Amino acid sequence: MALMITDECINCDVCEPECPNEAIYPGEEIYEIDPNKCTECVGHYDTPQCVEVCPVDCIPKDPEHVETEDMLMIKYKLLTGKE
Repeated sequence: MALMITDECINCDVCEPECPNEAIYPGEEIYEIDPNKCTECVGHYDTPQCVEVCPVDCIPKDPEHVETEDMLMIKYKLLTGKE
């Protein structure tokens, strides 16, 4: 499933540059994640890089966008054009 950023976000700016899919962007109040671009770093890394660098642990899985690892890999291939 895609990840989401909760309102515990302190806008520290460390997650955005870590996202290989450019799914993280500044929202009106806090950073947000585009679920159509988030693959939880499947295809790029073993773990979600935004979660690794977040100092306040505010990036859980988004229950509104449930996806299997296979679905995330398909999304990764569509986003990157890789087979």
